[in-house]
Amino acid sequence: MDVERLKLKTEDSVESQRQQLIQLSLNIHDNPELGFKEEEASAWLASYLEDNAFHVERGIAGLPTAFRATYGQGSPRVGLLAEYDALPKIGHGCGHNIIGVSAVGAGVASKHIIDQLGGSVVVLGTPGEEGLGGKIEMVKAGAFNGIDVAMIVHPDTRNISTEEALACSSLEVEFFGRPAHAAGQPHKGINALDAIILAFTSINSLRQHIRGDARIHGIITDGGEAPNIVPAHSAALFLVRALDNDYLSELKDRVLNCFTGASVATGARLEYKWRDRTYAPMKNNMTLAALFKQNLESLGREVEAFDPRFGLGSTDMGNVSQVAPSIHPTIAIAPREVLIHTPEFAAAAASEAGHNGLIDAAKAMAMTVADILQPGTIDQIRQEFRRG
Repeated sequence: MDVERLKLKTEDSVESQRQQLIQLSLNIHDNPELGFKEEEASAWLASYLEDNAFHVERGIAGLPTAFRATYGQGSPRVGLLAEYDALPKIGHGCGHNIIGVSAVGAGVASKHIIDQLGGSVVVLGTPGEEGLGGKIEMVKAGAFNGIDVAMIVHPDTRNISTEEALACSSLEVEFFGRPAHAAGQPHKGINALDAIILAFTSINSLRQHIRGDARIHGIITDGGEAPNIVPAHSAALFLVRALDNDYLSELKDRVLNCFTGASVATGARLEYKWRDRTYAPMKNNMTLAALFKQNLESLGREVEAFDPRFGLGSTDMGNVSQVAPSIHPTIAIAPREVLIHTPEFAAAAASEAGHNGLIDAAKAMAMTVADILQPGTIDQIRQEFRRG
């Protein structure tokens, strides 16, 4: 069977799943679960794959809500990645219900391709993307060993085949001062909140003198207990992002200096910790991206070039891209004025446009599986990856 006939059959396969996939997406959307707690979403996706003749392993890489579902045997092993964690209070304001279900739908639609051409398709359930770096842990545990290609499609307001992602590190800080009556004996206190505020001010000044593709942002997680007590403790969580690891390392030192200086200025003792899960920058495989772009365009979608003016984020898919040829394209499900990580985008993830994005993402990924398994294609993808 030639590749175009394979792709037509693939589209039909996704269409035959349409109602089941949409209902699965709505179930996940209506039951949002935070990272590493996605018990229902993980179970629903794994069971759907199991019901469609995939061999499913649950709780892989030491993560109870991660899974590996495999159809076929041997190489090339094409990985389709599912995310399904939600955001606090906003729910699926990043559309991970669509990410998870599109991967599952593409996996099932790829079965006939594997039957015809050999190789295997592996759907990997990857929990805790939102700030917890689930894929980072999975990479460390070897969950991506033997995966020849990895794909994931993220909902957005644009159709893009290659998206850049910033390297990202998380910094936890605490200041320890001394309590005192804020009116009666303020001179006997050491204000830990002042230290945090001074550090924020220093970082705001630093932002004027960093590269345009870098980001520093954070929140105060503890600022005291009562206005008439000099705060003896304060805490904050910051994210530091850069387009490459070298600049990230430099920026981390400069950010830490802001907190160290605030400690010296106020007398509050500083304790800090860089979290051990650092998000890597995205290494796009352009050979793979070109195939996906062609398939998405064949579905009637206009694919744009990535434009950093419309935003740069971070994803643990960047860590996967360092160990396997990868792409992280996006698919439009909402108008351009809608912002990601908002209630408006959460609504879009359960809308008719969201359902259409889900179906097209599944089709484009499965059609790209057909391309990958054509003679010589995987060699081109690997050669580009080795060139770096």
